[in-house]
Amino acid sequence: MHEFLKTVNVIVCLLPLTPDTEGILNIELFKLCKKGTFLINVARGKHLVEEDLILALDKGFLSGALLDVFRTEPLPKEHPFWEDERILFTPHIASVTNPSAAAPQVVDNIRRIQTNQPLNNLVIRKRGY
Repeated sequence: MHEFLKTVNVIVCLLPLTPDTEGILNIELFKLCKKGTFLINVARGKHLVEEDLILALDKGFLSGALLDVFRTEPLPKEHPFWEDERILFTPHIASVTNPSAAAPQVVDNIRRIQTNQPLNNLVIRKRGY
């Protein structure tokens, strides 16, 4: 991971939220990054340790961040992210279901049910996603 993080300019978090990934975006990870890396989190708010983001920005580990999700939504008015110009926001809209892409998957799974075949894209609760 350390070698990888030294080579990238942007980190995009798309991870499922599990006990192993909660808090993964933290100061220890940011310290491993190439100086000036930009963070994008469009997964889950609990991936990010919010206090660590500001610290990483102040220390230059990160140059900025784009956040679509937060630990508390909506982001409270008094939250320090509002005042930090290095942090950009989108209003939890990073993922929208595209009907023309989703409909064929639903139809395929209905056919699979009818023919006693295993379903595609199942959530495995034990794994957490």
